[in-house]
Amino acid sequence: MRNILLASTLFFAAQTPFTAAMAQTADPAILTPERVFSDPALAGPVAKGVSLSPDGELVAFLRSREDDVDVQDLWAAPTGEGEAFKLIDARALVPDAGELSEAEKARRERMRISARGVVEYSWDEQGRYILAPLEGDVFLAEREGGAVRRLTETEADEIDAKVSPDGNFVSWVRDQDLVVYDLASGRESAVTTDGEGLITWATAEFIAQEEMDRDTGYWWSPDERYIALQRTDESTVDVIPRLDITGGGATVVEQRYPRAGRPNAVVELYVHDRQSGRRTRVDLGTNTDIYLARVNWSADGRTLYVQRQSRDQKTLDLLSVDPATGASKVIVTQRSDAWVPLSHDFKALDDGNFIWSSEESGWKHLYLYDRDGRRLRAITSGEWPVKSLNGVNQETGDVFFTASMRDGRELPIEQQLFRTSLREDMPPVAVTPAGGWWSASVNRTGTAFVGNYSDLNTPSQSGLYRADGTFIRWIEENRLDEDHPYFPYASRRGEVTFGTLDSHGETLVWQMTTPPGFDPSRTYPVIMQVYGGPSGGGVKKSWQSATNQLLTEAGYIVFRLDNRGEGDRSAAFKQALYLKMGQPEVEDQVLGINYLRSLPFVEDDRIAAMGWSYGGFMTLHMLTEPKMNLAAAAVGAPVTDWSLYDTHYTERFMSTPEANPEGYAASDAVPQLDQLTGRMLLMHGMADDNVILENSTRVIDAMEAASHPFELMLYPGQRHGVRGNERQLHQWRMYLDFLDRTIGSRSPAAQD
Repeated sequence: MRNILLASTLFFAAQTPFTAAMAQTADPAILTPERVFSDPALAGPVAKGVSLSPDGELVAFLRSREDDVDVQDLWAAPTGEGEAFKLIDARALVPDAGELSEAEKARRERMRISARGVVEYSWDEQGRYILAPLEGDVFLAEREGGAVRRLTETEADEIDAKVSPDGNFVSWVRDQDLVVYDLASGRESAVTTDGEGLITWATAEFIAQEEMDRDTGYWWSPDERYIALQRTDESTVDVIPRLDITGGGATVVEQRYPRAGRPNAVVELYVHDRQSGRRTRVDLGTNTDIYLARVNWSADGRTLYVQRQSRDQKTLDLLSVDPATGASKVIVTQRSDAWVPLSHDFKALDDGNFIWSSEESGWKHLYLYDRDGRRLRAITSGEWPVKSLNGVNQETGDVFFTASMRDGRELPIEQQLFRTSLREDMPPVAVTPAGGWWSASVNRTGTAFVGNYSDLNTPSQSGLYRADGTFIRWIEENRLDEDHPYFPYASRRGEVTFGTLDSHGETLVWQMTTPPGFDPSRTYPVIMQVYGGPSGGGVKKSWQSATNQLLTEAGYIVFRLDNRGEGDRSAAFKQALYLKMGQPEVEDQVLGINYLRSLPFVEDDRIAAMGWSYGGFMTLHMLTEPKMNLAAAAVGAPVTDWSLYDTHYTERFMSTPEANPEGYAASDAVPQLDQLTGRMLLMHGMADDNVILENSTRVIDAMEAASHPFELMLYPGQRHGVRGNERQLHQWRMYLDFLDRTIGSRSPAAQD
């Protein structure tokens, strides 16, 4: 087993004491679902999408309105003296927001954007403008003077709008074609004109948006001469008819959905030359059944770098492309016997070299390459993974990255910003303090960063810092004082403890939250919160969600375990589930429940699980695993048959149904439903275009055919998540009622 800064199965971190002011609260309020799902938000004033202007003199961020948490405005604050000010007031510019187009709804669903108003924005590289799409139209805020200019007012939605690097143009996609707007003349010009039906220009296809973390389909060159843009042909993709059911009726949507083992869309890449007007096709090779993973420009705009991933995802090639001719050559190749992960760690440097990450050592680390792809040196190394490349100061050679590591050892429950050198070997230096969870946005020059921080006692805070970590000013301090919306409920937070378990030589981390007034001489019911699938992991020393407190207020211990396959850990840890999803993850959750049952304060027969999406898949398998013997499970939007899910995600971990029939069969939850150990609540959105409702109807049909009682709640008009305060309030009332009747005070076990 690798060294790790955790002690197996022991508590090694606990919530720090409440402040004196909280401890002296005479009559602490009990948190209710009605308060959690109302305005103002309990999280307080949290800055979202924070970024520094290119010159480092202004910070922009999104802030929810106090009168409607679901609507965001764009704010800015000087990095020196001066107060934050509202730059774009969404309600003032668009008082009556209309219905978004289906394409924009789908794009926002892929990006997990549920808010309205200003949901994204971008700077030009000179820092003169901020571009903000707003309710389907495009607005441009001028840095000097703060004037806001409306660029479009059309019936069609303009999506994925960008300011060109030098700030001379604005571009967007409208009706499946790319349009460029000249800011000086105010004239539009169409880059493409044949986007219609199944042909789309400059837009990331479904798979790229949903599974590859690529939300755009076009890229400006730094000198504004070229635009690289993709062309997508969906005619090869199967039509999967699905009912989009709302409260007002049902619509049949002929969705192009590439299921595992079936054809993907055909994606091509072109370069548009603004000087000549010529469009040149990029040579991506003779095999069209590939993924266009990432596209980047060199700093001088003379080379286009393209990451091409094989269909089986075991090979990732970096192509160097001549934008004038489209000619390409492979300069670096990464390979794996399981899969090669994608990242956003590619960084082209001014001297022609570039930084790129790789997991070839078994851990994700950063490497320096010359322009021809020859590796020059390792920038980071060790038995811990780099989470992300955050920035580079090319003058000093400083490289900034985030990692969950302390003293050279992996520490999954914390995250910090670190600094190392581009030019010489040096151990990483922590830029931010240990003890919580940091994320950071470093400015282009690597001289400052916006740091976002939280821990068990600190709600999310945003501040501006120098590159050495010196604090400059708050963006949103979000102090948990008497004026904070959460303050009345703070003293009733449960104690959070952390620990580890060993599984097949891997160290699993867990966290446990106990109810207010916890008495270890009594026994309590437990809720196992689970996701379980490939993700960033859920066990961390950060601010806990208000919904967790709803569970502890109801008298439950809340337990979460990051099983193998979950979390940004080693390649071996993540690849444990390869070709057998639903097996090692459940094995690890069995370890978790056995540990719980070894504790004297846990009620053995009153343990339930709850999870959504992959967590729904997991809770189904946990509820049908005899070794777990769960009393109940709340199952949300589950994948029940991986052959019904999409190509890039499913084939990465499971290969195709034809190549891995045993793995697919073992992961199918429906044949196992006769082994249910407890009661089930099944939930799903009736317009889900990601985990299609058919996944749940398979369960419904099998349960009814076998005359097994269960509870069902469907949400008309909701996609893969339940959105809005009213419906989320209903969802959590359902959760709490179901849990109370199965493992809580109204359960049969509690009456014995």
